[in-house]
Amino acid sequence: MHSSYPDVEIPNVPIFDYLFDGLDESQLDAVAIIDGMSGAETTYRQLVGQINLFAGALAARDIGIGTRVGVLCPNVPAFATVFHGILRAGGTATTINSLYTAEEIANQLEDADAQWLITVSPLLPNAKAAAELRGIPDDHLIVLDGAEGHPNLRDLLGEGHQAPEVSFDPATHLAVLPYSSGTTGRPKGVMLTHRNLVANVAQCGPLLDVGPDDRLLAVLPFFHIYGMTVLLNFAMRQRAGLVTMPKFDLVEFLRIIAEHRTTWVFVAPPIAVALAKHPIVDQYDLSAVKVIFSGAAPLDGALAAAVASRIGCEVVQGYGLTETSPAVNLIPAERTEIDKSSIGPLVPNTDARLVDSETGADIEAPTEGVSAPGELWVRGPQVMTGYLNRPDETAATLDDEGWLRTGDVATVTHDGIFHIVDRLKELIKYKGYQVAPAVLEAVLLENPSIADAAVIGAFDDDGQEVPKAFVVRQQSAELSADDVMAFVASKVAPHEKVRQVEFIDVIPKSSSGKILRKDLRARI
Repeated sequence: MHSSYPDVEIPNVPIFDYLFDGLDESQLDAVAIIDGMSGAETTYRQLVGQINLFAGALAARDIGIGTRVGVLCPNVPAFATVFHGILRAGGTATTINSLYTAEEIANQLEDADAQWLITVSPLLPNAKAAAELRGIPDDHLIVLDGAEGHPNLRDLLGEGHQAPEVSFDPATHLAVLPYSSGTTGRPKGVMLTHRNLVANVAQCGPLLDVGPDDRLLAVLPFFHIYGMTVLLNFAMRQRAGLVTMPKFDLVEFLRIIAEHRTTWVFVAPPIAVALAKHPIVDQYDLSAVKVIFSGAAPLDGALAAAVASRIGCEVVQGYGLTETSPAVNLIPAERTEIDKSSIGPLVPNTDARLVDSETGADIEAPTEGVSAPGELWVRGPQVMTGYLNRPDETAATLDDEGWLRTGDVATVTHDGIFHIVDRLKELIKYKGYQVAPAVLEAVLLENPSIADAAVIGAFDDDGQEVPKAFVVRQQSAELSADDVMAFVASKVAPHEKVRQVEFIDVIPKSSSGKILRKDLRARI
């Protein structure tokens, strides 16, 4: 199955050239980035100048092709400068989760073979401890906002070094080494080239109607591939204004949307739940919002409809993986006929297969209706070159013909619209029947007394796997385990009933919004 959209041109150029070459005078003076907390603005002219100066400062320190630099930084305007400065100098950026412990940071630095680390002062204690574990000296630990004994951004830019002349093949030169979430195993370095990044920005263009008059809210972290490509890089290519937010806080989130009149708001499903259910939302003017775009985890259609009704905007979602830079499917906001619980059509230049996990046979697209479910395999210019130093795991994920096994179970309609059923490894086998946690989670969230929920497989007294729900009650709601089970039972097939319930204060999730099922399994 090939994308129903015409292929787009993917130039073989570095990501910096693709994003910033061709800016005219009016575009150079337009606002590129707005600090959502302070309101400070950076124009495209200023941003390009800072990127070039930072690249020059790095080159003066022999950072270039072959150098890997860790970036431990929240969503602040300087992230764009240092991230693209590293790539502009020919280096490779490995972006690190801001919530990581010192040991986790050190592990990633070690695995990526990073010789430098860039951070900010609030994260310095963990960064410094990690640098010491890794053997990175103080003069290789850059603290952007300044700390005694470390280089800082102001001084580096003030040196006045111009960007170096570098030459590499964008199709093979590693631009970034983000790490997979680790929700199903140890995090792995995902090797993405300049061409991967350029391709995915180009592929998003026909489906996301973003332009110079738009302002995009960036609360989803830039260190994650979703924020890196669909927010940071895509916004720059479209000459839009990007409003940064370093961490999610609902009140600040709503204030920034209202004050900065953001038109596109990119979220993960947990934020969508808050937008649908939290009473404080009604206190803010969100009328500028045209589109809320959800990614990183499945968004239920009923939840999407509730948010759309409350905010008065389109709510759509997309699908991708770190291994695909990330976008594979997107729902265009103007295609209102598409089921919002779907992940929409394939982005241009992308092929897909559905493969029966039992037989290995391809499942054909139907001439009408919906196909049988199968594991989604994808192929396209956005697909990674492999996992760093993990040839066996690369071979298990990526075949010789370029097909990437996503590990997700999907269906496709006759007109090319895909639905994710669930993760292959997360399906619950109840008496031989397959039960998808995502389906039950969507049902649970329909209950007005439930603020959040997650479902995993647990074992009953007979050692048989059954669906177990972890439930967060709405504040002051009276809800028993029997109430939860009865509610679900009224809406699903008998084999899909929730058989166990545990109430919990918060559902553990990664920074990108994925439910950390391994943390829930550790509780049982």
